[in-house]
Amino acid sequence: MSLKNLQTEIDASWLYQKLAENEEDATIANVFRQMSEIENSHVLAFAAREKIDAAKLPPPSWRARTINRIGRIFGYEYVLGVLMDTEKSISNAMIVAKKKNKKEITGSETYHVKILRSLLEQEGRVTGAQFTRFEKKHRSVGGNAIRAGVLGGNDGLVSNFSLVMGIAGATTGQDTVLMAGLAGLLAGALSMALGEWISVKSSQELYENQMQLEMEELETNPEGERREIALIYMAKGIPEEQAHEMATEILKNKDHAHELLVREELGINAEELKGSAVEAALYSFGLFAVGAIIPVIPFFFLTGMNAIWLSVTFSAIGLFLIGAAITLFTGKNLWFSGFRQVLFGLAAAAITFGIGKLIGVSLAG
Repeated sequence: MSLKNLQTEIDASWLYQKLAENEEDATIANVFRQMSEIENSHVLAFAAREKIDAAKLPPPSWRARTINRIGRIFGYEYVLGVLMDTEKSISNAMIVAKKKNKKEITGSETYHVKILRSLLEQEGRVTGAQFTRFEKKHRSVGGNAIRAGVLGGNDGLVSNFSLVMGIAGATTGQDTVLMAGLAGLLAGALSMALGEWISVKSSQELYENQMQLEMEELETNPEGERREIALIYMAKGIPEEQAHEMATEILKNKDHAHELLVREELGINAEELKGSAVEAALYSFGLFAVGAIIPVIPFFFLTGMNAIWLSVTFSAIGLFLIGAAITLFTGKNLWFSGFRQVLFGLAAAAITFGIGKLIGVSLAG
């Protein structure tokens, strides 16, 4: 285990403990607590092997603490999503390393990905409602809204930064650059908002129709749907007898049964369909606008190269922060990701500035 992987294990143990502390369901909380203990045992085993004093082991990283803060604000489902992604990354890395060294792939490489479900089974009598709730958490995690927010801001910043630099290269007029920047902000934000509204609305209409058909099947053929639910549980590794008992239990509440069938059969998360298309559109508009306004701000107060250089500075800072935020999802090095984002953003702006200069000279001539 490398020091980087050691930090990953420390972070995972700490985050699982945070999940346990904030989980209301005692069974699921116990699962998270056991996962924390397993990760911590790996850390202590590495420390013993390398003769490292356990008291001198590093604390949870800034990334883990930031993820925990995000979880407190947006819900701990996001934290679970990050942990599941982490487990998958570690499993994949182990498989790649074994293939490279021509070692046998035993299947143990993916144990941590599967262990959450197996720990639930070890609790003895996991109810259908608990299992469904856990699966719902698993499906809904990943921070999609947060990820969309970061990428939306990035789209606004990069596209409008490039536009502003192109216009600034072609003309020396402050008003022209300012108006172009604001027009680019408005056009881009409206386009994003309209696209998001159409996407959400059409998805809702399509899925609502499919969900209605599933509810009709549940009403007209409950026994067939009960068997189907049992098969779903069995496919997840639950023993047949317990799967049938869980299916019978969950069918007592048709809303829960319908939610499970819709999610597993159709791949639809009903919770996600409750969101307003208008709210999604406004969210997209705002995120794009926040990023797009950054390169425009200096042109409200300055002219010429002073405004251009300050716009470049503001945009570079914004690009670095976006690159740093992306590491919350990728786990990559903060400085590498941040400076890579700055490099690509500045390159795009430099190209449009150069093209603007050529066009400006051509028109002037």
